Amino acid sequence: MTALDFISHFSRLDMGMVLLMLALWGFTGWRIEHPSPKRPSVSHLMAEYRREWLRMMAERNPRIFDSQILSTLRANSSFFASSTMIAIGGVLALLGNSGQLRSVASDLGVSRSPEVAWEVKLMLIAFFLVNAFLKFVWANRLFGYCGVLMGAIPNTIADPRTLPRALKAAQINIFAARSFNRGLRAIYFALAATGWFLGPWGLLTTTLITCLMLWRREFASQSRELLLQREGDEV
Repeated sequence: MTALDFISHFSRLDMGMVLLMLALWGFTGWRIEHPSPKRPSVSHLMAEYRREWLRMMAERNPRIFDSQILSTLRANSSFFASSTMIAIGGVLALLGNSGQLRSVASDLGVSRSPEVAWEVKLMLIAFFLVNAFLKFVWANRLFGYCGVLMGAIPNTIADPRTLPRALKAAQINIFAARSFNRGLRAIYFALAATGWFLGPWGLLTTTLITCLMLWRREFASQSRELLLQREGDEV
């Protein structure tokens, strides 16, 4: 099959919607990680709390409480990495049996596209899932680095190495959380990619719903309003 034959299975609208989805995925992530100073995102606000957490940890002794928090964060990233790997396996299984998927879709009157079209649509889902898996694995490793740095923080706040190392650990923790959040967004867009089975307009609809959901959670949620409240304000 030539490249022209391959492209002929998709309309310009299909290709345009896929490019729009990828653009919105990139823009949404960039905006969440680089918000306006006047309207910070939840991720940006939580980064400041992570720095405060590690500053407080430097003065806390013993630090079992902090190690438990870090263990929970690592467990979360490990869980999502494992779950994403299972999802990737499921998509690969469907790629090897796309004819049956096409048959089911035809029975439902969804589409009469050839098998190669269904395989490409599954590959788009696989792309987001693989991206999510890599982000979760890297987040897990960064949380491990953070644990090592936390263990290297001296037990006395008077030690000149204490605060600098705590801030280093906090920054690594922020990097890990950023990678974890990127993995979550990739999963959201993998789910949105299933809308392509309903056609280009279905893909547009699921993509816009996903973007609006992410935007609301980061910039207009109740949790964000709570994080913005100053200590002493009424909850």
